[in-house]
Amino acid sequence: MSRKTPSVRHRSPAAVFAALGDPTRLTLVAKLSRGEVCSISQLTAGTRLTRQAVTKHLRVLEHAGMVRCTRQGRESLFALDPEPLQTAGTYLESVAQQWDRALARLKVFVEDD
Repeated sequence: MSRKTPSVRHRSPAAVFAALGDPTRLTLVAKLSRGEVCSISQLTAGTRLTRQAVTKHLRVLEHAGMVRCTRQGRESLFALDPEPLQTAGTYLESVAQQWDRALARLKVFVEDD
């Protein structure tokens, strides 16, 4: 029985955070954030990673919606899609605001004693 990879890309902040939980994937996102479309060969240049390892990491990023893959002849080209990162950033901002409000309430409570 073969295992199929879901074709739907997940754009939830949780999927983004899970994908970014690996240092190699963070490095790949940093390289792709320069705005250039890169091949696997370009992404492995100067690293000790194999093409297969980079491909595996790129698929995780693609599944989370952060990377788009296009084919040009026999070569796969990868580009960063910043929208899921922006969505995750917005989520982090809302959580930070909630914590700021909670800490402000705690400060008022503690100082009123």
